[in-house]
Order: sequence, then C-alpha cells, then structure tokens
Amino acid sequence: MKALLTFLPLFRQRSGALLLALILLLVTLLAGVSLLGTSGWFITATALTTAGLGFNLFVPSAMVRGLSFIRILARYGERLVGHNATLKLLSDLRGWLFARLFPRLPLPDRSLRHGDLVSRLTADIDALDTAFLVAIGPLAAAMVVGTAMTVILAIFLPGAALPYGLALALAGLAVPAIMVLLGRKAGRDSVVARADLRMEVLDGVNGHADLVLLGALGNAAGKFEAAGQHASHLHLRLGAITSLGGLAVQMLAAGALIGTLWAGLVALDAGQIDGPLMAGLLLAVLGSFEVTSLIVRSTSKATQAMAAAERLVALAELPPAVAEPAAPLSIPGNAPIRFEAVSFGYPGLPPVLNDISFTVSPGERLAIAGPSGGGKTTLLRLLLRFADPQAGAIRIGESALPAFRSDDIHRHMALLSQDSPVFIDTIRNNLLIGRADASEDELWAALGKAQLAQHISALPKGLDTLVGEAGRTLSAGQARRLCLARALLSNAPVLLLDEPTNALDRETEEAFFKVLASASQGRTVIMVTHAAIPEGTVDRVLTLDNGRLV
Repeated sequence: MKALLTFLPLFRQRSGALLLALILLLVTLLAGVSLLGTSGWFITATALTTAGLGFNLFVPSAMVRGLSFIRILARYGERLVGHNATLKLLSDLRGWLFARLFPRLPLPDRSLRHGDLVSRLTADIDALDTAFLVAIGPLAAAMVVGTAMTVILAIFLPGAALPYGLALALAGLAVPAIMVLLGRKAGRDSVVARADLRMEVLDGVNGHADLVLLGALGNAAGKFEAAGQHASHLHLRLGAITSLGGLAVQMLAAGALIGTLWAGLVALDAGQIDGPLMAGLLLAVLGSFEVTSLIVRSTSKATQAMAAAERLVALAELPPAVAEPAAPLSIPGNAPIRFEAVSFGYPGLPPVLNDISFTVSPGERLAIAGPSGGGKTTLLRLLLRFADPQAGAIRIGESALPAFRSDDIHRHMALLSQDSPVFIDTIRNNLLIGRADASEDELWAALGKAQLAQHISALPKGLDTLVGEAGRTLSAGQARRLCLARALLSNAPVLLLDEPTNALDRETEEAFFKVLASASQGRTVIMVTHAAIPEGTVDRVLTLDNGRLV
C-alpha cells in the first residue's frame, strides 16, 4: 500500500476528471437503486389497487422512465470520463517512470533481465492504471450509497437500518480487507510469475535459432510450460479467493434482505408501513449491493496493483550508474580526448581493459580494431560515462569526465552502435531523433552527407515515407546510412561508432566506410570494429586485444 501512495501526486493531476467519474458512478448507482425501489412500489401499488379506485399511473411511470434514462446516460458518461482519465493517467505513469529511469541508464543492476524490464514497463503500469476504476471509485461509491440507504431505512423502516448497515459495511469493507490479506502474497507472486513467463517468451524468441542448433528447443519449451503452469496456478488461487469473497457478499446481501423483510413484515402487521413501500425498500436494498460486487471483483486486481507498484518503485529507486557533479564544468569545444592508464572490469569477471592510454586529437579519425570480446565496446561505454573507470582517468581537455554533466557529454558525442534502431515511423521522424529542431534543409543535408538523399528524394512521399519495422523497407546498407545521417544531424563534434558495419556483406561494408570517410570531415571520429578498414577511411588504427593495446 505504501508503494501505491508514491503515485498519489499523479492521481491528483487528474483529480477533476476522476471526481467527475466518481460523481457519475454515484448517479448511476443511485439511479439504479431508485429505479428498483420505484418499480417495486409501483408494481405492488398497481396490483393492490382495486379496479373501482382511481390510481395515478403517470407520475410513477414517468419516474421509472426518467430513472432508466438517467442510469443509462450516467453509466455511459462514467465510462467515457473514467476511461479517458485513466488513459491519461497511464500516460502520466509512463512519463513518471521514464523520467526517473533515463538518468539511471544503463541500469546498474545486471540481474534485471530484459524481459523483466519489459514487463515492468508494460504490464506493471497497466496494473496501476485501473486502480481508480476498480478500487477507489467503487469503494467511495459503496460508502455513499450504503449511508444513503441506511438513512432511508432509518426513516421508513427503523428495524431494518442496523442489520442492513452492518451487512453492507461487512460486504464493502471487511470482506475486501480479508480478501486483500489472503490474496496479498498470491497477488505478488502472480505478478512475478507473469513477468517470468514474459521473460521465457522473449528468451525463446530471441534465442530460437541457437536453441534449434543446439537441440535445446525441448528444454526451453519445458521451462515455458512450467512457468505457464505456475502462473496459471496462482491465477486460479486468486480466482478462488475472489469466488469466496463473492459468496460472502451474496450471503450478506441475503442476510440484509431477510432482515429487511422481517422488519417490514413486523411493521406491516403493526400498520406502520404499507405493502408497496415495503416492496420498494426490499428491491432498493437488493440493488444497493451491486457496488459491493464491483469491489469484490476488483480485489484481486488491487493486490496485483500493490505488487506492481512495489516493482515500479524499486525500479525507479535504483541507484544511478554514475554520480553527477555538484558544480559541473562546461565541455571545451575543441579539445583532445585522453585515456590515461584506464582499467575497468565488470563485477565478478576478469578485467576488460588494462592500463589503456592514448590521445585523440580534435578532428582526428581513429579506429580501434581487434577481435570480439577484446573490450572495444566497453571503451566507448566509459567514454560516454555509462560507467567510471576503476583506475586511471578519461579527460576532455584538462578535465576528467566526472567534472561534466552526463547530458553534456552525450550532447558532445553522437553514438552510432551496431544495434542503433530504425523505428516504425517516417524517415523525417527517424532523423529528428538526432536533433528535434532541425530544418528541412538540414535534414536533406544530413542525408546528402550519408549519400542517401538521392534515394529518399525518389520515393513518392520523400521524407514522409513510412519505414517498416526495424527498417525492413530499406536495404541493410541504407538503414545504416540513415542511422549515420541521424548521428550527423546532431552536430556533436565527436562521432562514436560501435561496429557500424556489423551484419553487412563486404561490398556494402566497403561502401559504408567510403560514405563515412567523406561524411565525417571536420569531426573527431572514434570507431571500434573488427572489420577490415579500407585505406583512407581513418587517420590512425589502434589494436585492442584482451584489454590491452598492442
């Protein structure tokens, strides 16, 4: 519950719409209770009225129709307003999480698997966005409707007020509280189990080719089946708790109905109440328990929302990868980059980099070659300050990287990695990721430097052409050049390239290097690659092997 309170400020931002949804929910429930009560009174009074006596049919029949229309319109309005506010709240929740997550990237907790992160960013957020519709709203409505019905019974049928009020309080408060206590662990375990299931799916999809080649597809399928059965078992446990809660509420509703009927018969026999009014009160009592059924059905979701909130808060409170400086310096625009006796290793593993020292002059194009696993990518990660060296220092000019803000470092250096994505969007929007305020001419200039302008201009929609998933409507070389154009558009004085020709055939690879040599003029380039580099692409080549420069 404490974790849910973390998101209270986000609920306050939508308090107006949520309050309107609550009012409409109350109108819906009150109209429904009034409709049942009026209908019961009307039908009973009509049946008891003799044919020779006059009876006003118009007022009660108009009330029945009016209450029906009010209930329908209020229900529609409550769904429209409530779901609209909830979808906006969902956007607020994602914005809140990403705002806290970005400064912590890359995540320092290496035990957090990709599938678990995806689950927290999707399913756990979705579990929270229903908190108002399935928990807060019905609970508040139950209190208002129950209080109103108790007051009405106290006025017209005092003997039924106490048993009814007690039964509704137990159904609306005590039963859900007991269900939360019983289902708290199952709800938490269910959220974790579904996250595990998503991880098994992602692992199986991403590693399908390897699983087939190694003959391990059966083992992966077995693990997925076991994870699915565990998640299903927990879901059934939550379902059983919900069913028992529903049974308890129905029994309390039956008790309230019997108590009202008994008190009504006693009052009728004593002449303190007439038959039509007693029938109307009985049906109104029955209708007022509708809201308690909503609460019971939502209790299992509430337990999962609590667990999801705990997982999201834990993610948002992860320590940042690096500490930001208290008094940051400005990065000099035309300064060398120096590695001074840099050493680095990941926890529990041998050192990746050992005593690395070199200098990159402004405007120099440097390639760092070597076999895979030699520490080349780690070198770029340290340069972008995704982590700090365990020994030595990396400097821009005379100042070490910890003297600068991470945001300033990332604006100073543009990264083109081997897995830089091409998004399912227009070419224009893919480019604007590099610099959101770039003009049309600047977009075409970047495409020209990447030697992609001619192809894009020949497309029917030009820059507004929609690119398929992962850039599949482009060739591999064109997708790489589009990512290069995006990096060039950033105006960063330093370009970092991490295996930019990975998965390209040799002809496409050589064409990309040729484009890079012309497009990167005037910028500092640091490229790591294990590919053979054509002459003239860079000014200097260093070789990194087993964490050492050779």
